[in-house]
Amino acid sequence: MAKENNNSIPTGLYWQGKRTEVERISLPFQTIETINESRATREKEKDTLLKGMQEKKDTSWYNRLIWGDNKYVMSSLISDFAGKIDLIYIDPPFATGADFSMKAEVGDVEWLKEASAIEEKAYRDTWGKGLDSYLQMIFERFVLMNDLLSEDGLIWVHLDDYAGHYVKIIMDEIFGKANFINQIIWYYPDNFQGNVNRYADNHNFILVYGKTDKIKINRVKIPLEKPVLRDKRIWDKEKQKIVAARDKDGKIIYEEYTDKYADNVWTIGQSAVSKEKSGEFLGYPTQKPEELLRRVILSHPREDILVADFFCGSGTTGAVAEKLGRRWIMSDIGRFAIHVTRKRLLGIEGCKPFVVQNLGKYERQYWQGVTFANRKDEQKPIYEYIKFILELYHAEPLTGCLWIHGKMGKNLVHVGAVDAPVTLSDIESAVDECKKMKQTALDILGWEWEMGLHDVVQEIAKAKGVKLSLKYIPREVMDARAVAAGDITFYELAYLEVDVSQNKHGEFVVALKDFVIPNHDLIPDEVRSKIKKWSDYIDYWSIDWDFNNDTFHNMWQSYRTRKDRTLDLKSDPHLYEKKGNHQIMIKVIDIFGNDTTRLVEVTS
Repeated sequence: MAKENNNSIPTGLYWQGKRTEVERISLPFQTIETINESRATREKEKDTLLKGMQEKKDTSWYNRLIWGDNKYVMSSLISDFAGKIDLIYIDPPFATGADFSMKAEVGDVEWLKEASAIEEKAYRDTWGKGLDSYLQMIFERFVLMNDLLSEDGLIWVHLDDYAGHYVKIIMDEIFGKANFINQIIWYYPDNFQGNVNRYADNHNFILVYGKTDKIKINRVKIPLEKPVLRDKRIWDKEKQKIVAARDKDGKIIYEEYTDKYADNVWTIGQSAVSKEKSGEFLGYPTQKPEELLRRVILSHPREDILVADFFCGSGTTGAVAEKLGRRWIMSDIGRFAIHVTRKRLLGIEGCKPFVVQNLGKYERQYWQGVTFANRKDEQKPIYEYIKFILELYHAEPLTGCLWIHGKMGKNLVHVGAVDAPVTLSDIESAVDECKKMKQTALDILGWEWEMGLHDVVQEIAKAKGVKLSLKYIPREVMDARAVAAGDITFYELAYLEVDVSQNKHGEFVVALKDFVIPNHDLIPDEVRSKIKKWSDYIDYWSIDWDFNNDTFHNMWQSYRTRKDRTLDLKSDPHLYEKKGNHQIMIKVIDIFGNDTTRLVEVTS
């Protein structure tokens, strides 16, 4: 219900447990991949670093695709983008678990990919306490979006009938009732629904607000199905009357109209048939048509705008912004959504460079400090963190060791730090300590891993008589609800085998030889039954021909699309301009969105 002031005027919507204070944390972003960057740009970047200009701000712009919780993403963007985003479009999850499921492919066949644990967590956070938790979630994010919106900015929020009218009151509270511009009805008449005991749901609606009440939107023109003849009238402003234009014989002159200004009812197809016919459907059930986003983006009167979508899903907003020449920032909590979006952008001819980012170790550091903080003992957060991870891994803690933290059955366990990747040196030290304890099995748990260490450490451990298992600590451990629900699974690193050869022209070629996902028991039966060969597990792979122990620069890639399920297992030839030693980094992304890397050194 709305709370009333002394004048009995509603001042906002209230729900059980409403919190108006929004946590704001500013964390640095980690760039984990740069895509479509030219060699010249990269060389310029190297020269800048060599000249000691690391602190000098780079004036070049990279569009940004960010993986993470949008609450933390937006909060961290505020330091650089407060008042600088010109158009925000969001399509937040509706009251259905189907928002996170999608049609995916394995090799040449299709399967229904259910929500990941982190997406399930997002859904529970949104709807776990019914409408109240949804309204709290959207309230907090609207506050942050308002901070990011520019003075002539527009925000478009896509909704359905379940919560839309509540959201309207919240938007009045945060963005200002006077700044409401439109309610757009998106009507899709070809969405057939049979045997429902009510009128079929064939529309959503979009609420449009400006940062101020002086915003003027650009009314987009849409084509008419049939041309219309109208009187060619001239408006006489002084006499305030309509005068018919006539030819020399006194006949009224007509003009043929082939388009009109769009009104607030938009008829754009959304049925399964229309989505498949469009050729742009990527398997997300809630994916919106590009034509819808085209109208949204063109509504802003300026062309040099920055567009953002913080629930990006399959990336329609960024794809349309890219095609229209607008800058963009997108984020999503789903790893697979980020992967699908990256592929979609790569398929756009002339796509400008963009980066894939996350908050990585900084988010984990923040989580560790908040969750295990104790002012009297600065080391306690680390000890409590290790104990917490061991408990989730169903291991018991051990004391008196430097590198071994616990034991699960016959296996000793080492827990990697929150703020750094597990290195070759870390693993060697843990293996040596394991050998001193006369144990033969060691599990290493880590958030991130030093590039290219998999085969090396396996050989070292085997030579010392230790069976080694490397496993990821999943991001879900940072969420109390995911922990309470038992959604925590530690996945073993996949195995990737490659062959790098040099042809008679001196060019290097990379070929994939094998890819193994160790945790076959965790793969759904539906998926396992459709796997015919090892390459069916691979959806995408890319190469950084000159990896410098920094950001992965995507310089070549091959990937499957819904139209073309083939995958090149051999790269195009690459010729190095300069002779010397080079590091080739190969990245593979599997059908679940997880990435595996392999580092190979060559001499040209």
